[in-house]
Amino acid sequence: MEHGSIEREFRIDASPEVVFEVISSPVHIREWWGAETDLERAPGATGELVWGDPATGAEQAVPITVVDAEPPRLFSFRWVHPDGEVATAANSLLVTFELSPSGAGTVVRLTETGFREMGWEAAVLEEHYQQHIVGWDTHLAHLGEYLTQLVSTQ
Repeated sequence: MEHGSIEREFRIDASPEVVFEVISSPVHIREWWGAETDLERAPGATGELVWGDPATGAEQAVPITVVDAEPPRLFSFRWVHPDGEVATAANSLLVTFELSPSGAGTVVRLTETGFREMGWEAAVLEEHYQQHIVGWDTHLAHLGEYLTQLVSTQ
C-alpha cells in the first residue's frame, strides 16, 4: 500500500456557501467533527482541535494551521501529530476540502497528504494512515448527516 494520500468525494444537497461555513466554522466543526476549536478562517491562523472523552475527562489537543480559506470553494489546513508543535509544512499533514457546485448541491472532495513525508517507521506510518482512513470515513459521514439536517431545517 502506498500511504501517500487519502481521498474522499461525495455530493451533498447544500450550497457551496453552506458547506464552506460548516467545514470551517468552530460552531459547526464541533457538531460534525466533535472537536472544540476557536480557529479563525484566515490563511496563517493557528489554533487547536480539542477532542474530549466525557467518560474519562481526558482531552487530546492537536495544533492546526489554516493554509487556504477561499469561500466558498476551498478550505485547507495542516495539523500535526504528535501534538505540541505549531503545524508547519515540515511536521504536519495537509487536509484540503475542495467544494464544487453540482446543481443545487455541492461535490465535496477531501484530500489528506503528507503521510510518507512524516518520516515514520513503516508500522507507525501504516497505523496512522489506517487511523485517518477510519476517522475520515466516520467524520465525513457525520458531516453529510449534519449538513442534511441543517439544510432541511432552513
